[in-house]
Amino acid sequence: MSWNLLRLDEVAATPWRNGGGVTRELLAWPQARDWRVRMSVAEVARDGPFSRFDGVQRWFAVLDGAGVRLRIHGATHELTQRSAPFAFDGAVATDCALIAGATQDFNLMLRGADGRMGRVRGTRSLDCSAMRLIAIYAGPGAARAGFGDEQVEIGPRTLAWRILEADGHLRIDSPDALWMEIKP
Repeated sequence: MSWNLLRLDEVAATPWRNGGGVTRELLAWPQARDWRVRMSVAEVARDGPFSRFDGVQRWFAVLDGAGVRLRIHGATHELTQRSAPFAFDGAVATDCALIAGATQDFNLMLRGADGRMGRVRGTRSLDCSAMRLIAIYAGPGAARAGFGDEQVEIGPRTLAWRILEADGHLRIDSPDALWMEIKP
């Protein structure tokens, strides 16, 4: 299987019911209605609660803007473009306060799947196991990824993903990207 590429500007924005922002869904896998893995980019325009997702592990990373303060279980977590991606339980009440204006954020949601998410600034090398979904989201700069003999160029604000059918070594080069490895 080869890499799948999807540019953010090719995806229509869906307004939130509460009017606080919009979401662009980049991937709902294996099916849109019965997903185990969902990746999206949200534009948060104002303070407010996050939607609740029972049984879902959420990962959150700020892409653009000054950042947010998430309040979960009485604790405040300040997240900016420099912060590592943050994981939390989607069933827990989560309030979001913008630090200084609107933000753009990347969301990874996992239902019945295990995964991890990290930032790449420069070069990152990972050993990956077979039967994993691997994804890379390039920020404002492009990214390049190599897995074995395969190479993929990832344009700015583009998601690249694929299912690995064999163990191997993944190398990512980017000034600012996110990577995800998910065991579906």
